[in-house]
Amino acid sequence: MSIAESIAPHLPYLRRYARSLTGSQQSGDNYVAAVLEALIADSEAFDKSIAPRVALYRTFTKVWNSLAVNRIPDEVRQLDKPLPERRLESITPLPRQAFLLVSVEGFSTAEAAQVLDVTPAHVTELLQMAGAEIAEQLSADVLIIEDEPLIAMDLEALVVDIGHRVQGVARTHQEAVAEVAKKAPSLVLADIHLADGSSGLEAVNEILETISVPVIFITAFPERLLTGTKPEPVFLITKPFEPAVVKAMISQSLFFGLRSKKSGQRAA
Repeated sequence: MSIAESIAPHLPYLRRYARSLTGSQQSGDNYVAAVLEALIADSEAFDKSIAPRVALYRTFTKVWNSLAVNRIPDEVRQLDKPLPERRLESITPLPRQAFLLVSVEGFSTAEAAQVLDVTPAHVTELLQMAGAEIAEQLSADVLIIEDEPLIAMDLEALVVDIGHRVQGVARTHQEAVAEVAKKAPSLVLADIHLADGSSGLEAVNEILETISVPVIFITAFPERLLTGTKPEPVFLITKPFEPAVVKAMISQSLFFGLRSKKSGQRAA
């Protein structure tokens, strides 16, 4: 398969990524065009030893980082841009790239490391930096619905580590609803099976009847949620979870202001 054939399916996604980095579709498309011109001029710039999509984004990164202006923070913000774009532009460039690659483009930490030509550990550090910068903009109150004490403690530590506050930890459906009645959280992290046999999904559905809030389900039973019917949860993490994934998803859900909808599904 030729380079053109192997990268064609991925170009729309690269355009999305470029737009997120530059702040405009026209500017992003100019960078994508520069990447294509670079590949035409030197096909060896395309690393055929790795997945085509990873290789394409890796080539883009080389072009993007070849300009010094893209490696320093912007000094002037355009206030007429949509809020998510202004938030993106306020993140330091390299953490911004890591955040977009993992949270928006769906690359794994290892793949993002190949794209950025750094180690996976460095990508994790960049994601933490992005999360901390996002937390400075969007410091949030987080409600944790989790009946396992050790897992709840781990989640509390992750939330605090990226600059947010733990509003409370609920072990049952009733406790979760009571916490929300006291104060509406900015984000909910929820398990499905709770201490008294109640359902975290049912607790979330009841919560969403009164407030609009992002919800991240963290469960060992993803099949209970991913049935192929709608609505399905916007954010889902499978146990055992990677701390970096949880942090990135917390940052993503708050950053883009995504709200969950009540689900008609019931946990078994």
